[in-house]
Amino acid sequence: MLNVILCGAPGSGKGTQSELIVEKYGLQHLSTGDVLREEIKSGSELGKEIDVLISKGNLVPDHKMIHIIAHYLDSLPGDCKGVVFDGYPRTVEQAEALKMMLERRGMNAVMLDLQVDEDEVMKRLLNRGKTSGRADDNYETIKQRLKVYHEVTKPVCEYYLKKHNYFSINGNYNMDYTFSQIDSILTMIQQASK
Repeated sequence: MLNVILCGAPGSGKGTQSELIVEKYGLQHLSTGDVLREEIKSGSELGKEIDVLISKGNLVPDHKMIHIIAHYLDSLPGDCKGVVFDGYPRTVEQAEALKMMLERRGMNAVMLDLQVDEDEVMKRLLNRGKTSGRADDNYETIKQRLKVYHEVTKPVCEYYLKKHNYFSINGNYNMDYTFSQIDSILTMIQQASK
C-alpha cells in the first residue's frame, strides 16, 4: 500500500498535487482542510470551534485531529491502494500518532515536502483569495498561517527525515513539472517495494 504525506506551506500546491497523485496512482485523498471545512459547514459545536481557530490562522488541537484521522483510516475500502494525506500531520505529535495508527494497520508512509519560496506562497494565496471566497486567504491570516507553519509544522519534516522516509520537492515550478518530480519518486518507491 502506498501512503503519501504531502507537506508544505499553505499555498505550496498540496491540493493540486494530491489530485494528480490520486488520478495516476488510484489512491484515496484525505484533505484535512476539506474535512474541517465540511465540519464548519455542518454548523456543529465542533464546527464552530474549528471555525474560530481556522479563521485566526491557528491549528485544530492534536487530539481532535487524531480522532478524525483514525476514523478515516478505519472507514477505508478493503481494496484501497493507499492514501494521500494532504495537510496532515501538522505537528510532531500528530506524526507520531499517525505512525502508530498506520503500524497497527500494517502500513507506513513517505513524506513529500513541497518547498516553495515564501514570496511565491504569498502571491498564490492572495490570488486564490480573489476567487475562492475562503476567509483565510487574506494578508494578515496568511502571515499568521505561515508563522504557525514554520513554528509547528516544519519540525514534522525533520521527524520524517530522521525516519529516512522524506523526499524534498521543489514546488516553485508549474504544477506539471512539480508533479514530474513526485511521479519519479513514487515510481521508484513502488518498484523498490516489489
